[in-house]
Amino acid sequence: MPTRRFFLTAIAAAAVSGCASPPAFAVGSLVDVQIVDRSRGEQLPSWNYRGASYVAGRPGDRYAVRLTNRSPGRVLVVLSVDGVNAVSGETAAVAQTGYVLAPHQSAEITGWRKSYAEAAAFYFTALPDSYAARTHRPDNVGVIGAAVFRERVAEPVARWPEPAPSVAKEANADGRLEAERQSQGAAADAAAPPAQSAPRARADSFASRNEKKLGTGHGEREYSPTSQTAFERASSTPAEIVQVRYDSYANLLASGVIPRQRQWPRQPDAFPSFAPDPG
Repeated sequence: MPTRRFFLTAIAAAAVSGCASPPAFAVGSLVDVQIVDRSRGEQLPSWNYRGASYVAGRPGDRYAVRLTNRSPGRVLVVLSVDGVNAVSGETAAVAQTGYVLAPHQSAEITGWRKSYAEAAAFYFTALPDSYAARTHRPDNVGVIGAAVFRERVAEPVARWPEPAPSVAKEANADGRLEAERQSQGAAADAAAPPAQSAPRARADSFASRNEKKLGTGHGEREYSPTSQTAFERASSTPAEIVQVRYDSYANLLASGVIPRQRQWPRQPDAFPSFAPDPG
């Protein structure tokens, strides 16, 4: 049975909006994922290539991951940046901690979670300077992912006719004991810390192409308050996983993700203008 644990609520975790969001490029049935340039407050343009969504970042630019819950119920989003959990810093896995979004809520996650009050800003940087590479995990740099879980909703309890007094007393006592045991078990499960993932071994060296590849850095700490909330997953497997890949504009152009504009040769004009003086 899925374990009831405590997760971060996104109510105050970042800039939150209750209004409609612009159309998303990475659309899931439950959660939209958008990458926002924080200096301009604009969603980065995107390209679809071979079934994946891509955005182009510029080194040094800070960005945020905008998550929008499209469903009428609460959801848990386990956010991975470059293969690293954005809350715990563990090598990302879907069973880990994440952010809880209220129905139809939109929140912008601006950095690596450092405490309930602070986050270290996300910014685009060269792969060797990325947080993943600096913590010896460079293999999955260049992708942002959201594993989305629905919340388990308790089913209504059926009411049965009350039995004979002696039986009812015994049944009620057993019921109280069972409820106490379940309550103690739930409390123990909630207090248990998530399993720690073993870090991957760092690659001995970076190829020249990786020197130019973009990653996400560990920027300055910023005020980013959040709180804790209880959430029980409806399933141990995500309801959906949404991914956005990113790199520099030049790299995306060179790899064919961004189509090249065809340059047509200039055609002669029979009536260009007035006659100029000879040189």
